[in-house]
Amino acid sequence: MAYTVFQHDTRFGLRKGLEGPFHYPSGAVLYYDHKEGKYYDPLTDFYVSNEDVAALKQQIVDRLTQKSL
Repeated sequence: MAYTVFQHDTRFGLRKGLEGPFHYPSGAVLYYDHKEGKYYDPLTDFYVSNEDVAALKQQIVDRLTQKSL
């Protein structure tokens, strides 16, 4: 059995030197920069705080636990 939690945005592709893209249920798309050790938001051209990334990851857990209820 498979679940579709959210739709991937096809505008974002691979970027040299970055891992990702990582798509989140809120619509956010982030890349991980190993040199900086932070997640990068290509729409704002800024790095995202660890707290904001944790909140985005929690959205995935919340969605998955709602589906299993």
